[in-house]
Amino acid sequence: MKTIAFAAAFALAATTAEAQYLSGTGSNPSPHTSSGYTRSNGTYVAPYVATNPNGTQRDNFGSTGNVNPYTGATGHRTPRH
Repeated sequence: MKTIAFAAAFALAATTAEAQYLSGTGSNPSPHTSSGYTRSNGTYVAPYVATNPNGTQRDNFGSTGNVNPYTGATGHRTPRH
């Protein structure tokens, strides 16, 4: 009985996560890190975490409806595509 309840809960969670990813209300599940660097004009850029490119802007941390899990910041940019 516990196995069936666990399987049902897992299926529901997986379906919810997939729906959020496809509708643009969830962040991209594949982030990458960038090391800090200094630009040619002398400006230092601190290390950061960003989502991997995938052809859409709806699942980026900064897009409306998404939250950056690393900083807690809420996205505010409207996706272009």
